[in-house]
Order: sequence, then structure tokens, then C-alpha cells
Amino acid sequence: MYLPKHFKAEAAETRELLDGIRVADLITATDQGLFATFLPLIYDHPGGDEGALLGHVARKNDHWRLGSVGEALVIAHGPEAYITPAWYAAKQEHGRVVPTWNYLTAHIYGELVIHDDPAWLENLVRRLTDRHEAEREQPWSVDDAPREYTESQLRAIVGVELRITRVEAKAKLGQNRSAQDIDGVTSGLHERGDEALARATTRARRN
Repeated sequence: MYLPKHFKAEAAETRELLDGIRVADLITATDQGLFATFLPLIYDHPGGDEGALLGHVARKNDHWRLGSVGEALVIAHGPEAYITPAWYAAKQEHGRVVPTWNYLTAHIYGELVIHDDPAWLENLVRRLTDRHEAEREQPWSVDDAPREYTESQLRAIVGVELRITRVEAKAKLGQNRSAQDIDGVTSGLHERGDEALARATTRARRN
């Protein structure tokens, strides 16, 4: 990842990115070339190490069979948005401004481990379901489905675990701009409804 020093995410920003992962791209180098799958993931951090990203793919998806030559990579994205130069105070001062894109992202590297154990898979599916159903007034539960149906669905998937070895996290939030320019960007993002990126930009300005 191209990572200028002033765009390197702080530890708290990195942890927030990892905790907030809902879906991401799993990419591996295989004997047949690069292979990528977009899949739901959950960050598992029991403490004492870098943690892991847990997910599952369809059994018919060859990704899990191909494995990984060397490290596997997950690319996760946080809030992002187009930044118009019209928001910069510098536009009025001298006009030497151009559009850009601000964002938070993480490149997460690690060892890819495959799980084909029904108990492991059921625990993962329950965790993923509970996480994404939590906001609903009447959350759906795995137990709402007939047991034999659930078991057949579990047989149709394979678990994947990225045991994290290193993380490169980038928070490109205008830290190379003046305070006045950043304030203009924050106001513009609020006005456009990009609240998550506006909050992140405000935090970056304070730092």
C-alpha cells in the first residue's frame, strides 16, 4: 500500500476499521494466478495476538481448495467520498486546488486457514447472523429455520480464517490540508450526508 506518513491510521482508527468490517475482499495468490472473493467477515480478537478474520465461502467456490501461496490479503474499506475543491478555503484564496477522494482502508495480511468442521461453521454463522440482525426489532435467528435445513446449508459452505500477521491501515482525511480547508471539507460532508467520513475527518483535524 502507498502509505505516506501523514496518512497512516492511528491504532484506534485501525481497531475501529477492523471491528467495523462487514464485508471485504479476500485475495490470494494461487498456482492458477490471483483469486478473489467478496464475503462477509467478522473480526475475532481474543487478545494476545493480532486476531483473525472469520468468514465462509460456498463449497463450490474453488477459492478454498486453491489455498494461498504465501500470505493472503483482505482489503477492507471504511467510509469514503469524493471531495470537491469547492469546499476548500484555498479555492477562494488562490484557486490552486484539485478534486480528490478521501477514505479509510486497511490491507490485512495473514495465514489462510480452511475450516470444514460443522460445529465451527455453525458457530460462525450464528455470530454473523446475530451481528447483522441485531438492529432489527424482531431479529431472525438461525433457530427459526428447520434444523435439517440448517444442517444442509452448513454442508454447502466452507469456513475461512485469516490469521492476521500484519495490518497496513490508511486514513486519507486531508491531513495535508490547512485547518481551514479541513473545516470546509467537514462542513461539505455534513451537508451532503456523509456523516461517517465527516466524523473521521473531524477526529483527524483534532489530532
